[in-house]
Amino acid sequence: MSTYVSKEISAELDAARIATLKKASRLRVQMGDKTYKVLRLWKDGFTVETESTPRLRGLVDIYDGARHLYQCLIIAADAEGPEMRYEFKRSTAHADTAPLDYARDPDAPIALLGPAE
Repeated sequence: MSTYVSKEISAELDAARIATLKKASRLRVQMGDKTYKVLRLWKDGFTVETESTPRLRGLVDIYDGARHLYQCLIIAADAEGPEMRYEFKRSTAHADTAPLDYARDPDAPIALLGPAE
């Protein structure tokens, strides 16, 4: 039995796999005011579709739907067929509040109430 697959069939299989990844993924990468679909995300990087995404470089933001996940400094690693792989030089998790420079007491009041009038 031969394991040879023609280029046309291989291209169709890649296109079907990319379409499935795009449909299943809620992740997107934003560079400036443009956003692109993230196909796969892991600890050290992510992939996007080569055809529909220009070469990205520099500071980008990664979102899951409307939720901001990371602000990242990226570099292009290599193309893996129809996917372009990027690696993080720096990845910072997004926080809704500014970091504290002191340890907060767990029994501290949440707010101070003024005198009753």
